[in-house]
Amino acid sequence: MLKNERMMKILNAVNSKGTITVNDLVDKLAVSSMTIWRDLDELEKQEKIVRVFGGAQSVNLVSQTEPSYIQKRKIHLAEKNEIAKAVASMIKPNETVFLGPGSTNELVSKYLEIDDLRIVTNSLPVFQRFSDEHDFDLCLVGGTYRRRSGAFVGSLAEEFLRNIKMHKAFVGVNGISNTSVMNADTDEGASQRVALEQSQNKYIVADHHKLDHDDFYNFYDLSNVNGLITDVGVKPAILRRYQQITAVHVAKKIE
Repeated sequence: MLKNERMMKILNAVNSKGTITVNDLVDKLAVSSMTIWRDLDELEKQEKIVRVFGGAQSVNLVSQTEPSYIQKRKIHLAEKNEIAKAVASMIKPNETVFLGPGSTNELVSKYLEIDDLRIVTNSLPVFQRFSDEHDFDLCLVGGTYRRRSGAFVGSLAEEFLRNIKMHKAFVGVNGISNTSVMNADTDEGASQRVALEQSQNKYIVADHHKLDHDDFYNFYDLSNVNGLITDVGVKPAILRRYQQITAVHVAKKIE
């Protein structure tokens, strides 16, 4: 079996089952585990799969098998950097800005070149990134810790967010389908909804892979936000359709 054929079979197996072990692939393809690991490494570098302990996971897997925030950091990294840079360009000095959980929002920190700013977040990874790289005023929203996404959620988080006002909110998602803005958890979605409602300007952050993609919980209506920020990989027909719902900001490609 040629390498390209083998890798295609691996990719089809991963996407079909959602997750698959190396041992399963060894049995299926009758090759060594070393060969499978090398193929998985290459597929992950191409951002076609996510490596997990003992095997691989589909990048399209949603809901009950939502990838952790650590796994998400490895997916579609170029697009996420492009979007993060665009988000940073929309933030002005002396604003109070909400950054929701998500690997794209974690990257915003490295593109900010202003001095005075207040960041509000319920994401521990976002908070840690900003505390390491900037001297901004940081407000970490407390609540029940959701380990998979690194977010604080629940009634305490929502109560805190209802009592503050923000200039802008940038909220990441797991999927957008027409006007439905979705993620994998009801509590996290509820916290993000409150943050959007408490912000003067509301933005959804999503790389093009998340457009026309469903997830478990619909927590907001895309027509009620000021804009959707995505990357240049979005297809023209899909772009035109979402431009009929809200303003779409297409991030420039980073050379």
